[in-house]
Amino acid sequence: MREDRRGPPKARAAVRAQIEAGQAHIVIGTHALIQKGVRFAQLGLAVIDEQHKFGVLQRKTLLDKGYHPDVLVLTATPIPRTLAMTVYGDLDVSVIDALPPGRIPVRTWLFSEAQRRRAYQLVQDEMRAGRQGYIVYPLVEESEKVDLQAAIQGAERLQAQEFRSVRVGLLHGRMKTEEKERTMAAFKKGEIPILVATTVIEVGVDIPNATVMLVEHAERFGLAQLHQLRGRVGRGTQQSYCLLLASGIRGKGVGEKGSEARQRLEALVNSTDGFVIAEEDLRIRGPGEFFGVRQWGVPEFRAANLIRDAAMLEQARQEAFALVKTMGVVQRMKHDLKTGWAALRYGTAKVAGRALEETERLQLRLEVRKLDERMKDVYRDIGERAVELHERGEPVDRILADLELANGAEQVSALKAEREKLMRDMDDLRSGG
Repeated sequence: MREDRRGPPKARAAVRAQIEAGQAHIVIGTHALIQKGVRFAQLGLAVIDEQHKFGVLQRKTLLDKGYHPDVLVLTATPIPRTLAMTVYGDLDVSVIDALPPGRIPVRTWLFSEAQRRRAYQLVQDEMRAGRQGYIVYPLVEESEKVDLQAAIQGAERLQAQEFRSVRVGLLHGRMKTEEKERTMAAFKKGEIPILVATTVIEVGVDIPNATVMLVEHAERFGLAQLHQLRGRVGRGTQQSYCLLLASGIRGKGVGEKGSEARQRLEALVNSTDGFVIAEEDLRIRGPGEFFGVRQWGVPEFRAANLIRDAAMLEQARQEAFALVKTMGVVQRMKHDLKTGWAALRYGTAKVAGRALEETERLQLRLEVRKLDERMKDVYRDIGERAVELHERGEPVDRILADLELANGAEQVSALKAEREKLMRDMDDLRSGG
């Protein structure tokens, strides 16, 4: 069963009814599965592909639709927080590190703006050999507020200047579905040697004859995204190339993002291993919040270096699991507080009652804190989505009508109402009501 946001309303309603009734045993969907209206009869397994495309709360919302479902997460490059969780032992990891038979590792090179002509020359060499290539831009259209080249203007310029002798195609997310399908069909047939595109080609594109990719403003992309894009070439038996063209990286510490941008891009140049790239990303950006929702950055509390002290952390994890398994202290305390044994353990029923009240108050405070963290994450997602739409050049009315923004606003409203209820419950405890 398939669920996405683009189907007719009646068809989507019918699909959702089958999912809720348990008539659909396997459901394949987009972010639409996370929405409130989708209910599962008995969600037992959630497979999340391209996990770096999902926020922490989005993944949690999906898992909350079942009772402790099994989770399988798939990714070519684990984001830092995920890598940290594997070290802490919250995820079991299986690694497929072998290329399919006949494939050759992609060679990756980093170019500065001054070396642009050399990068174009390498693309032209592949065209002369009868092969195809991608040129990827971060934006659909150029914006006055962002000094970046964009796909539409880039395609026009490349066709008129550098690649006059070949056909240059254009592909981006704002094209109609029929246009995108026609363009991809022509590219697949070899009728379009060079495809100028945005990150719409990041997944699901498999053209064995495409052997070169040039990424404009590579410093604007994350490592996981660049690694995914690089995976669009090298899918045949010919040597393939990924050319990263970045601004402001002439020397270490120079440019808009300074040495950090160079370090990230050099990590991609030096390795095609997703875990090695993730480790470098972890070293540069930090692991994020283990008990929160931030997926990168340096946490407020840090006890060890996750890469350097991996063996020590693994030993500590095993000892902690053994301790919890043999003692179960927290579980026994909760049980004692909720039964008559509390009076014996804490002296009198009155003291036990106070202990129980304090436990409930603490639990409420923790729930309020969790809600505050969830609201911060939703606000962050809303802001990032609005910026993304603005940078794409979407008009204001389209931005205001965006489904993801509307869904985010609904989540904020619901979280605020839940928080107010918890605060009233805390007031009742204080007043003895």
